[in-house]
Amino acid sequence: MEKNYTIYAVDFDNTLCYSVWPELGDPNILLIEYLLKEKAAGNKLILWTCRAGKPLSDAIKWCRDYGLTFDAINDNLPEVVEFYGNNSRKITCDIYIDDRNAYIDPDGKLQRIAI
Repeated sequence: MEKNYTIYAVDFDNTLCYSVWPELGDPNILLIEYLLKEKAAGNKLILWTCRAGKPLSDAIKWCRDYGLTFDAINDNLPEVVEFYGNNSRKITCDIYIDDRNAYIDPDGKLQRIAI
């Protein structure tokens, strides 16, 4: 699949919004500004959250209030589905942004990434 953009999948609770589900909280302004800049540059954003129903609707509205709109919500981009011929449950993206990110460092130790 050839593309000239980056796909970001971003979590909501404690990532975009400092909240305790199902409540809404304060915005992560630095992350929101970063994503707005990336979207303006032609990159794609996916809201990737466990929220559903009203809590999801509330989160989408909250994001819109901060100028964030998404190319997909809890789903793959249409062009990704078309390319693979199916829609897997795993979101296909280039970068996942989540408060629970972790990686294994060169010493074999689990490290967390701070947002």
